[in-house]
Amino acid sequence: MDGAGDRSLPEPGSQDSRANDDIEIVVNVGGVRQVLYGDLLSQYPETRLAELINCLAGGYDTIFSLCDDYDPGKREFYFDRDPDAFKCVIEVYYFGEVHMKKGICPICFKNEMDFWKVDLKFLDDCCKSHLSEKREELEEIARRVQLILDDLGVDTAEGRWRRCQKCVWKFLEKPESSCPARVVAVLSFLLILISSVVMCMGTIPELQVLDAEGNRVEHPTLENVETACIGWFTLEYLLRLFSSPNKLHFALSFMNIVDVLAILPFYVSLTLTHLGARMMELTNVQQAVQALRIMRIARIFKLARHSSGLQTLTYALKRSFKELGLLLMYLAVGIFVFSALGYTMEQSHPETLFKSIPQSFWWAIITMTTVGYGDIYPKTTLGKLNAAISFLCGVIAIALPIHPIINNFVRYYNKQRVLETAAKHELELMELTSSSAGEGKAGGSRGDLDNLSPEPPGKEVPSWSSRLKISHSDTFIPLLTEEKHHRTRLQSCK
Repeated sequence: MDGAGDRSLPEPGSQDSRANDDIEIVVNVGGVRQVLYGDLLSQYPETRLAELINCLAGGYDTIFSLCDDYDPGKREFYFDRDPDAFKCVIEVYYFGEVHMKKGICPICFKNEMDFWKVDLKFLDDCCKSHLSEKREELEEIARRVQLILDDLGVDTAEGRWRRCQKCVWKFLEKPESSCPARVVAVLSFLLILISSVVMCMGTIPELQVLDAEGNRVEHPTLENVETACIGWFTLEYLLRLFSSPNKLHFALSFMNIVDVLAILPFYVSLTLTHLGARMMELTNVQQAVQALRIMRIARIFKLARHSSGLQTLTYALKRSFKELGLLLMYLAVGIFVFSALGYTMEQSHPETLFKSIPQSFWWAIITMTTVGYGDIYPKTTLGKLNAAISFLCGVIAIALPIHPIINNFVRYYNKQRVLETAAKHELELMELTSSSAGEGKAGGSRGDLDNLSPEPPGKEVPSWSSRLKISHSDTFIPLLTEEKHHRTRLQSCK
């Protein structure tokens, strides 16, 4: 008992000459009591817990600047923080690094580390990746909320032309903004399908007609339908270009490049048809026009603009370059090995179809990908055995990278749904607090709300931003301010 008493903290304001290493610190974090020792905490003197060792010499003012409450009788410091996060944070004193427990929000955990004044460099790399991912999600939610708020807000200081640009951009780029915009988006989607069907039907010999020189050309009705579709695509692209906030970014965007490739062949072929004959031979003009007509297949990619599934698939493939590279490497090695073996084993047969190893590549490709056209096949016993082994190896090589690609697709799709729901959640909270503030109460008095979010005098804060801050949103993101806001343990983490 005497030894334990000697290790306890001195009275506040008293001068004690004992070494800090012998001091015993008792903290109560969220109802969980923990006993720590000075020699352990002094390893990191800049942390909040290490500051508790010498805080009693400064009196109660210094004590309450570091903790929420202090019991002089028990000599116990009280903190209204998350006890689960605290258990992870104090690992830095024992192991020199911090691991975030599964189930804790990375952003909340980062705020806890800031409170305990533990540097993020002690956080393990695997946990830092979770923190970076969560930060990106919050930035994406903030961007989506900001875009919606920009659409809802009307700046009276802007000129009429600028407001007209915003209206046109919102009308063409955001089908969910109004019913007419949704109708236009559906119409554009149907025209893409119609133009693709017309392109295919134009190649049917029964639907083609003969021109003056006896050559088969597309039916005039199909040409008129295609012209109307191209006219719509051109008008839509020009309106979006003129109304875009950043025209350079708009022009270099992948989907907008696809739009240009979808409409450009029509005008180039039209120019070559009417003016090219004067500068080159008619045969060359027809060949150029036919080559440009093939480029019309690019318009099918316009469907990705109206399909979130296609966009998700594109992103999944983009994130799966490593897996796709492994797939191609496996196939390339197998094709080379089995084509060489097939060529060698089939040389003993007088009617062999394997004339050379490069020619055998085709057989190995269609065999390993389980296509098997039957134009080239082995005739010897060893050749058939080689074909069976190559078939099995091809199935395994294709199946191995498929699972990570599917995981990337599902992960991105679910993430987009969560981000969309979180953005709507923020807007609903803003609308709820706005209507409650208008009535003078929101689960309490207006004064209570003001106490939740004190602002420095003389500092203006946007009305929607202040309403967002006073709402106890567990996904709050400061969109327009650079201030740091910290959640308490009373706020849940979704």
